[in-house]
Amino acid sequence: MLELVIDSRIAAISAEMKVKRILPFRLRRMIGPFIFMDHAGPVENIAAQSSSLDVLPHPHIGLSTVSYLFGGEVTHRDSLGIEQIIRPGEVNWMTAGSGIAHSERFESPAALAGGLEMIQTWVALPEKDEEAAPSFLNYKPADLPVYTDKGVWMRLIAGDAYGLKSSVHTNSPLFYLHVVLQSGATFALPKEHSERGFYIVKGSIEIGATTYHAGQMLVFTKGVDPVLLARQDTTLMLLGGEPLGERFIWWNFVSSRKERIEQAKEDWKQGRFTLPPTDDQEFIPLPDDRSRPAGSSPKPEPLS
Repeated sequence: MLELVIDSRIAAISAEMKVKRILPFRLRRMIGPFIFMDHAGPVENIAAQSSSLDVLPHPHIGLSTVSYLFGGEVTHRDSLGIEQIIRPGEVNWMTAGSGIAHSERFESPAALAGGLEMIQTWVALPEKDEEAAPSFLNYKPADLPVYTDKGVWMRLIAGDAYGLKSSVHTNSPLFYLHVVLQSGATFALPKEHSERGFYIVKGSIEIGATTYHAGQMLVFTKGVDPVLLARQDTTLMLLGGEPLGERFIWWNFVSSRKERIEQAKEDWKQGRFTLPPTDDQEFIPLPDDRSRPAGSSPKPEPLS
């Protein structure tokens, strides 16, 4: 049966960038290892310079961030010294592990070309990997499996589903797919994983006699195999996997231990995280901390 419908909420992540926030949700903190999901855009025009969309340097621990674009470009910089322009269809998998800081800038002339639109998810790490060395990997669209059928196109971003397997390195069993359905096409969820859901990026889906719309995520109980009917041309993001157990989340920090989050808060407050070497003149301060300069970005609120 359908376990839950999550309606996205509006959240601000920079001075001008507002997103639809899907996870975490008070009634559903995680789906498999996925603990966070934002949908940004589409942004086609903005009165101020595109730099007002920038997400200033900020820290993470205990998770992997996954950035996936439908349009536009984002410049990623991190404390490992990596600078990567992220383009549509690429998978950008940053594992924070013991700690990393990064920024997301929209300084390229192509940043808003065609309408900037991005999905970012966070994947919690298994306990054995929570303190792993941080890393960043960029995967090109040609590296990812694609499947087509009548009225159906899909790209396997990560994990395994429908007999396909992605080359993207993951730390636990999961699946993550970009699916495009033509109006009238039908589709089913993968059966390989115990926790499954999908987010409607655009369009609408009918299940039974009920229609669901863009901005909604549907979560299903184990063993249920619904038939999804596209009522119009529709884009979906499917995700899920195997649960990892309880995780705590505060701001940009995820951990199986509350005390580890407290340590990360103090480390960021005291400047013990390394900032990106070419992007270290401003940063987002710890929420509710006024002992450091605030930079140009509003302070985000803790997630829990």
